[in-house]
Amino acid sequence: MPVTRSKSVGNTSALTSPLGIVRLLEALFTCVAFSLVVHRNAWYGRNGDWCMFSWCVCFAITIAILVVEFAGLQHRMPVSWKNFPITFAMYATLMCLSASIIYPVSFIQNQNLPREERGYRISATVFSCLAFLAYLTEVSLTKAKPGEVTGYMATVPGLLKVVETFIACIIFVFISDPVSYDHPEALQWCMAVYCICFILSLVVIILCIGECTGWLPCPFNKFLSGYTFLAVLMYATATIIWPIYKFDRKHGGEPSRSHDCGRGNLCRWDKLVTIAVLTAINLLMYLADLVYSARLIFIQG
Repeated sequence: MPVTRSKSVGNTSALTSPLGIVRLLEALFTCVAFSLVVHRNAWYGRNGDWCMFSWCVCFAITIAILVVEFAGLQHRMPVSWKNFPITFAMYATLMCLSASIIYPVSFIQNQNLPREERGYRISATVFSCLAFLAYLTEVSLTKAKPGEVTGYMATVPGLLKVVETFIACIIFVFISDPVSYDHPEALQWCMAVYCICFILSLVVIILCIGECTGWLPCPFNKFLSGYTFLAVLMYATATIIWPIYKFDRKHGGEPSRSHDCGRGNLCRWDKLVTIAVLTAINLLMYLADLVYSARLIFIQG
């Protein structure tokens, strides 16, 4: 009798490799997190919507990546598979981190909750933290090693681009509710800095994921260094201008927190301080980005 050999259904290593196991854990942790919250209907408002959005999107895209790699469809996808998974993993890391902070502050702290209800919410927070650690592990596993040829988004400058755009999004949320940049005109420059740098960083990410860097009218590396140098200068001005006009009385600012701000509530002054801190952090991100981008040019040149 002829011996029949069983054919492999799919690429099982996509599920059994260390990276595959980490992705399965990501899907499990995010699924449990939003399931616990949905089961108790324990979310509301913009903060709750953001947490649910983060967990659901991370779960859905992680499952999609697992299916694509299990079926071996990477080369048929309309995106660069060297750049897309790690870009998503970095965004998912930041999203789960933010959800792990926002959810307990908004839905556990300072609330007289029944013990069972509090237990569900604490459990959701724990699984959100586990999801953050899992995505962080994926980033560490897939980022470029020294001397390794890989996609740009797997390098340190590529990952910094993700952090820069994510921080800019947080700034946009705080600066627009309430609107804090309409007067004087110097603050409108700060808003222009946030928008211009965010758009350029996002364009770089899209070009890398879509493998369209050749569309640029100049070499990609030189474009990166020039734009990052410009971003450092622009963010340096915003880092100086924002505190002057928001916290110096001579320019109509508020040097200290007013008594109207209650404990446990994020008031307008708190948001202004957060914007100042995030602006300084993003300046450091762009400065590190510039240093690493310059190193890449010298190494590849």
